[in-house]
Amino acid sequence: MPDLDKLNEAVIEGDWKTAAAATHAAIAAGLEPLAIVTGCLVPAMDEVGRRFECEEYFVPEMLLSARAMKASMDILRPLLAAAGAQPVGRVAIGTVKGDLHDIGKNLVGAMLEGGGFEVIDLGADVSPERFVEAVVKGNANLVALSALLTVTMPAMKTIIEAFRSAGLREKVKIMVGGAPVTQQYADAIGADGYGDSAGAAVALARKLVAA
Repeated sequence: MPDLDKLNEAVIEGDWKTAAAATHAAIAAGLEPLAIVTGCLVPAMDEVGRRFECEEYFVPEMLLSARAMKASMDILRPLLAAAGAQPVGRVAIGTVKGDLHDIGKNLVGAMLEGGGFEVIDLGADVSPERFVEAVVKGNANLVALSALLTVTMPAMKTIIEAFRSAGLREKVKIMVGGAPVTQQYADAIGADGYGDSAGAAVALARKLVAA
């Protein structure tokens, strides 16, 4: 439909004003909120992720697309809740204790939301206790840990141990990422998965919740 085509293009191009207007138009035309998410926002953010992987897009373009997607989701979220629509999964995401960097975390969070997940964004410098609390109170089934500094990477292992101590480790999947993080490190600390980019994180999250 024209409205969804316009919304799809607006998200990919990072035009938040057009994205918001197109979302209102799609709702006015009688389109279901969930259909807008699954039929437009998810494919649009998948395309943004593909362009990033192919180095057609870089962080600035990703941020603009994420903002456009959020403008649409801000309109759709209350409608989805009212309709009782269930997300693909619930993700508690944050940058680990001692690390204040959040651009990468924000990108992954936006991509996950665009991919149909409910995102509980805990921000940066997040303690293990807050991650555990978010899973319990928010009923999250996935945790996404970010670290940009090598010195803060050990906090990821501490968080995983906190979930074990709380008796929740078997109830939640934990994925890790960030510039210094590797698949080898993820395996070493007992994480369930590692994503080397925002797009890869979404694919991984889908795989983990499906499992």
